[in-house]
Amino acid sequence: MPKTIFEHTSPGRRGVCLPTREIDTPLENILPAKYLRDKAARLPELSEMDVMRHYIKLSHQNHFIEKGLYPLGSCTMKYNPKIHESLVRHTCFANIHPYQHESTLQGALELLYELQEDLAEISGMAKVTLQPVAGAQGEFTGIKIIAAYHKAKGNTHKTKIIIPDSAHGTNPATCSLVGFDVVELKSNPDGRCDISRLRELVDENTAGFMLTNPNTLGLFETQIEEIAEILHSVDALIYMDGANLNALLGIVQPGKIGFDIMHYNLHKTFSTPHGGGGPGAGPVGVVEKLIPYLPVPMVSKDDVGYHLDYSHEATSIGKVHTFYGNFAVLVRAYIYIKMLGAEGLRRVSENAIINANYLMAILKDYYHIQHQEYCMHEFVADGTSQKKANGVSTLDIAKRLLDKGFHAPTVYFPLIIPEAMMIEPTETESLESLNAFAQAMIEIAQECAENPELLHEAPITTPVRRVDDVRAVKELDPIFKIED
Repeated sequence: MPKTIFEHTSPGRRGVCLPTREIDTPLENILPAKYLRDKAARLPELSEMDVMRHYIKLSHQNHFIEKGLYPLGSCTMKYNPKIHESLVRHTCFANIHPYQHESTLQGALELLYELQEDLAEISGMAKVTLQPVAGAQGEFTGIKIIAAYHKAKGNTHKTKIIIPDSAHGTNPATCSLVGFDVVELKSNPDGRCDISRLRELVDENTAGFMLTNPNTLGLFETQIEEIAEILHSVDALIYMDGANLNALLGIVQPGKIGFDIMHYNLHKTFSTPHGGGGPGAGPVGVVEKLIPYLPVPMVSKDDVGYHLDYSHEATSIGKVHTFYGNFAVLVRAYIYIKMLGAEGLRRVSENAIINANYLMAILKDYYHIQHQEYCMHEFVADGTSQKKANGVSTLDIAKRLLDKGFHAPTVYFPLIIPEAMMIEPTETESLESLNAFAQAMIEIAQECAENPELLHEAPITTPVRRVDDVRAVKELDPIFKIED
């Protein structure tokens, strides 16, 4: 276990000497006596060099995208250009306040307006709200819009939403949260929606259909027009979970092929910080007939300039976030889109697809891959062969990858593939990086056959070995406690 900074303390050592002076007013006149310390605070005593070395060492004991490949399927953990961080910290962005008058925020509002327009153009949707601050909140916003659409039409009988078994896990939770009944649609043997079964499930009570495209198997759902015809025939709406939009930029516009509504994960597709739980952004795009239900405010433009538009408040689902979304994340996405342009964005998806297919072509000789047709930006391998032959699980393989210097892919998801490993290399990885990851996976496959016990013990070289997951959930007390 790495030492805490308190364990590096050397009494009397200082990193900086602060000026000291007597204060004119007694502390009791500033703070109530019960809040005053009766002894000095216990603080670590180290030099500046000690502090820097401690935290840099800790940072290298973690995994981060600048350190190595993050093949986390369906999460698009790709490198974020550092120019984003430089520009978003400029005082023209960092020093503005949401309570300023609109006339003093014209630059910021212009940026948001253009981002709305760009995202609408990329997706083929009519209008986009930037307000939701996460993919799951984008889903919630989208499903609330579906509910508002049916309520406005008096469709009180629309109570259910159909979701494929290959969907992201938040999809059914979102629908339940909004009050819909969730109906599962099984995938066909090709890993796509079973159209014949969909026809059986759709009826007058169907409010919508929620589809991830490409789906979590990394396969493009090729039957969208037929699906749209089935759903629209009963006045149901089609929602696209856009978490995998990284595969479609400049290639497919969801709004032009039958989808009515979708959310975008800016923190995945448009290269803004991702990991550690945030921050995020989950804008939502809709077709023309759903614009009245978008959250307020929208950013609008008129002859005077840019302003926050509340004109559709009577039909809107209302606000879903304080002020107007995670502004700094939106700025980063805006920079990314403007730097790349239409041609660059298409190249992002083309390279993501090439990288995924390249890895799949190498690894299919070492791991079972149920769907071996050309994939999009990710593919799903599994550890069923290793488990059957040597008793090595996918979890063992994932832990051993840590010893090889790589973060593990998403494991045990999607649920429809036993011992699943969802692998997404993204477009930002080089050929050398892909080859190194492939070599590590090949070595692990060989270790599974020759020394399976090594896999059961992995990870071996990490600061913290394999933890007891069940105990960690049940016993939440910290490992150590720091006294005053």
